[in-house]
Amino acid sequence: LPKALSVDEITRLLQSAGSRKSPEGLRDRAMFELLYATGLRVTELVSLNESNVDIENQQIRCLGKGSKERILPMHQEASKSLQIYLSNGRPKTSRNIDEKALFLNRRGDRLTRQGFWLILKGYAKTANINTPITPHVLRHSFATHMLSGGAPLRNVQEMLGHANISTTQVYTHVASDHIRSQYDKAHPRA
Repeated sequence: LPKALSVDEITRLLQSAGSRKSPEGLRDRAMFELLYATGLRVTELVSLNESNVDIENQQIRCLGKGSKERILPMHQEASKSLQIYLSNGRPKTSRNIDEKALFLNRRGDRLTRQGFWLILKGYAKTANINTPITPHVLRHSFATHMLSGGAPLRNVQEMLGHANISTTQVYTHVASDHIRSQYDKAHPRA
């Protein structure tokens, strides 16, 4: 079964990224907020261009597996983090006016999957997250928390870009385990 971070671990990760006010820190907070808000794959994240973001309508357009396009909503905090990054972070790292990539590395080039993974590992360590973490863990956390919160399975399937609902159903087991552990903690006779 996929591993997911707890809501507390996600909060610590986002706070850790939000503590840095450098252009890279603003970028990192925006990336983590966006991944957790949308369930994007890391390849989809680093493939985003500035033109894929619609801050005003709080949505992004991404190209998934099989070149399938998805338009995904994002919550206000993710939208706000992206706006701050686009205003105060990206312009300071951009070296080439023609670079279309949304997320840039220190050299002003498109951030790679491997670069993102190294960034994530660093923040996980700072946030004292002991759960083994990979970029895909944020996607799993998004799906698990959405289902635990009552989101319909079909909606989560669409947001994740799964062609087959059985792929998404894996998360219902994880969400059920979470509900069981919460029940055991909360019920006086459990």
